[in-house]
Amino acid sequence: MVSQEQIEQSRAVQRRTGRTFHVATRFLPERVRYPTYVLYAFFRTADEIVDDENPAPPAEQRRELERTRAAALGERDADDPVLAAFADLRERHDLPREEVDAFVDSMLMDVDRSRYRTHDELSTYLRGSSAAVGHMMLEVMDPERKERARPHAAALGEAFQLTNFLRDVREDVLDYDRVYLPEETLERHGVGHAAIERLEFSEGVAAAVREELERTERLYDYGVEGIRYLPADCQFPVLVAAVMYADQHRLVRERGYDVLSARPTLTMRRRLGLVARTWLRWQFDDDPASVFYRVTDLDAPDRGDLADDSFRAEYAHDTRAHSD
Repeated sequence: MVSQEQIEQSRAVQRRTGRTFHVATRFLPERVRYPTYVLYAFFRTADEIVDDENPAPPAEQRRELERTRAAALGERDADDPVLAAFADLRERHDLPREEVDAFVDSMLMDVDRSRYRTHDELSTYLRGSSAAVGHMMLEVMDPERKERARPHAAALGEAFQLTNFLRDVREDVLDYDRVYLPEETLERHGVGHAAIERLEFSEGVAAAVREELERTERLYDYGVEGIRYLPADCQFPVLVAAVMYADQHRLVRERGYDVLSARPTLTMRRRLGLVARTWLRWQFDDDPASVFYRVTDLDAPDRGDLADDSFRAEYAHDTRAHSD
């Protein structure tokens, strides 16, 4: 049984390291909110093994991640209250082992890999670092139409992660020597990873960032479509999280796509303003996608054009295949 102390410790981790997600989490019903604190704290605990300011040698990072995996899966006693809480939560909500494995495997990728050549290569990392997160959140929410919601939840998780990548390009280079922008995208615009490593902004970098924003926004579109499959008391919190994450794209565009000279960051005042605007729209419109596009500055896609969108069709097919 997860104790109140463990919940408070987990909530403190989320409040400290994920302010945007923390704001949205507070609107979840208690039956989902408390498990979400624990989930997030577990994700951060594993992530910080590879994102420590003074990282251990790679071999020790791998050993620590494997110890974290074993504790999360109940295969050894947890010596950390967050891991103990997660192990209890995993058993109580029957979280699939494959999702825990996928997440930890992605953290292991961060130990050995710092560049990605193609989107296909990056998608392997995203499967664990974000799609698995969406799947575990879905298990906690436990909607009636879970399988229908699953590919949308994965897409929204990936959209959040890709937004973070775009926001954090400068930080990832300086602090972790990582570049998550696929080199194939950069090369289409006449630049490469070397320009990002040097934090050398140019029209080519701007064009590459713009392309990645647009790709990510297609994931938001597909992800937000699935919010209607969630329990009624979970729809607004997930919607407002999507609105706040997507609003960071506005910041990137206002900066002319320059994510190399500074990190675009939403103020708390802006976050709360977005919550209020989303809530007001939600009172008069129960379509999550409609509210999302009314509150954000993103352009709603043409539904007719999207009906045959191979990107969406392939994404849903791949996600369903994985869950079958």
